[in-house]
Amino acid sequence: MSIAARLAELGLVLPAPRAPAYAYVPVVVEGGLAWVSGQLPWQQDRLGATGKLGAAVDLATGQDCARLCIMNGLAVLQEAIGSLDRVRRIVKVTGFVASAAGFADQPKVIDAASALLVEVFGENGRHARSAVGVAELPRDVPVEIELVAAVSAA
Repeated sequence: MSIAARLAELGLVLPAPRAPAYAYVPVVVEGGLAWVSGQLPWQQDRLGATGKLGAAVDLATGQDCARLCIMNGLAVLQEAIGSLDRVRRIVKVTGFVASAAGFADQPKVIDAASALLVEVFGENGRHARSAVGVAELPRDVPVEIELVAAVSAA
């Protein structure tokens, strides 16, 4: 089954890829790997949430933001490589969680992203991961996620 068909089966629609707001590229493909820049939880033209986990943002909202980050990441990845069917494996996910003092459930937030990747890519979606608590993220978002994917030749 193609990844496009799998997304449709899951009821998921990739958003339009967002152009970078600053001096970077969304994806770099080098040596069989696609490095996807940090993605924010954009939902059309607005952010899914702002604030910190453990304060203004609850766990469920943080998990929703993690899924939005992955969807945005897949959108720019598809744009860069032409088809998500070229993804052989998700290699690494790094999730950054804006955390209020005392919040220690960063892995639970990023698990939503990991689970979505497995839903989409099956066993090839299983990956190495870091879930990191940080004081602040761009635009006051609660979650930012970057990923690395192994890709086949075009």
